[in-house]
Amino acid sequence: MFVAIGIVVVISAIIGGYLMEHGNLSVLFQPAELVIIGGAAIGGFLIGTPWKIIKATLSAVLGVFNSTTYSKEDYIEVLMLLNGVFYKIRQQGLVSIESDVDDPEESALFNKYPGILKNSHAINLITDTLRTVMTTTIASHELEALIDTELETYHEEILMPAKSVNFTADALPGLGIVAAVLGVVITMGKIKEPPEVLGHSVGAALVGTFLGVLLCYGFVGPLGRNLELNAGEKLQYLNVLKVALVSFLGGSAPKVAVEFGRRVIPANVKPTFDEIEDAIRQKK
Repeated sequence: MFVAIGIVVVISAIIGGYLMEHGNLSVLFQPAELVIIGGAAIGGFLIGTPWKIIKATLSAVLGVFNSTTYSKEDYIEVLMLLNGVFYKIRQQGLVSIESDVDDPEESALFNKYPGILKNSHAINLITDTLRTVMTTTIASHELEALIDTELETYHEEILMPAKSVNFTADALPGLGIVAAVLGVVITMGKIKEPPEVLGHSVGAALVGTFLGVLLCYGFVGPLGRNLELNAGEKLQYLNVLKVALVSFLGGSAPKVAVEFGRRVIPANVKPTFDEIEDAIRQKK
């Protein structure tokens, strides 16, 4: 929603300020300039981006308009799932969760938290980590290093759409200059025309520079920043799982491990200690 609001604000501010100075909107309407800049930007994006990243970028851009951030309730839910897993392991042993890990969708424990089941990356991190511990004798510090490497790889992967969009944004001012130069070339062919005709032609050429800069800093650049922040938030969410898992598998009690996870939740959505305690009591 805020993305759509931002687009409306940018357009309203630009057009409103222009009209306040009695500008002529018809001069800004230059479809040819948009074809040159937009077409060249899309072409450059296709040249510099592998197909799998193109698909990921299109999906990420479309998702910006209906994406939701992680809320306090989301973090409470995942901590409650981890608390349930930890207590079952502590009471019945690692073997007791083998069926839960092998098929989370059919697990009574995991099905108490349907929101997390929709997050494949979170489920995979939990199940893969528990499988590793059940089938190997890996030390806690080695496990932490392994998860860190996995998260680093995942972060690089989900940052690719943002990097591609930012690359396109960086190219737009230059492409605007290309459009402006082409406009000047056309203007030079009208050198014998009256001043008012030349003035209109020069104005149309300068619109190319205007559009390139506006698209870069008003739309595409902020879009890339949005994708980058979304990727960072996904990594923060998985980092909470990592900290809690490593703490418990390193020997901490379930409540202590959950508290470790709570401590690394971003401050604006971090549940309090009492809120986690209340949630744990309600689940019992």
